[in-house]
Amino acid sequence: MAVGAMVDKLRRSGVTVILTTHYIDEAEEMADRIGVINKGEIILVEDKAELMRKLGKKQLTLHLHDRIETIPPQLAGHNVALAADGAELVYTYDTKAERTGITALLSDLGQCGIRFSDLHTTQSSLEEIFVSLVRQQS
Repeated sequence: MAVGAMVDKLRRSGVTVILTTHYIDEAEEMADRIGVINKGEIILVEDKAELMRKLGKKQLTLHLHDRIETIPPQLAGHNVALAADGAELVYTYDTKAERTGITALLSDLGQCGIRFSDLHTTQSSLEEIFVSLVRQQS
């Protein structure tokens, strides 16, 4: 039986499992709560879903129909960055906010005449959050 399957079976039976690992993807897959230790000091213990919600960021990537050289001034109020040599716009937004700002961004894109052919969203991984936490403590 694989370790992940064994841990999952134990958890479902009500057993508390404390797993220490340097493999963050393993922790992300199996853990309900996450503890982070930096230089021998516990800097955080948090429910995994809450940690991802509080410290994670979400990004909307718009694949532009035509490349652009710079971000138009009309988009200055949005947290956007150019990517893929001007073929993509990446909008970072707060998932905890009452409004994401996506509707306003899409409206402003239309007013600028910027069209997109596709879009997708991504969310910070536990590894990205871990690296950010450890950097803040150093």
